[in-house]
Amino acid sequence: MTQRLALGLAALVLGVGGCSSVPPAPPPEVVEGDVERGMRLIEYYGCGTCHTVPGVRGADGLVGPPLAGIGDRSYLGGQLTNNAINMQRWIRDPQAVAPGTAMPSLGVTEADAQDLTAFLFTLK
Repeated sequence: MTQRLALGLAALVLGVGGCSSVPPAPPPEVVEGDVERGMRLIEYYGCGTCHTVPGVRGADGLVGPPLAGIGDRSYLGGQLTNNAINMQRWIRDPQAVAPGTAMPSLGVTEADAQDLTAFLFTLK
């Protein structure tokens, strides 16, 4: 057992650290989706209007959070555990997840959401 795991288990058993003593598991690897197409879809859907997205020309928006490191984040939109299924859900219909969020529902298809997710999980 690694030292970090041992400390995390000890904190859980002892109740140290309140409700967030053990961080959520990292998101699983994305097994479906085309990374290169997902990168192009960032431009197609205009994600860079609101977000800064590394590696995407013109994606320098400051309305939403920068997407650098999104593949390593614990949560999406402050609501969902960050994994491939939830990221696709958030991308397809953020208003259903968090009504009133500034992120609009853009009519992203299921296939496009898979490709966008594949690209976004490369941003570590």
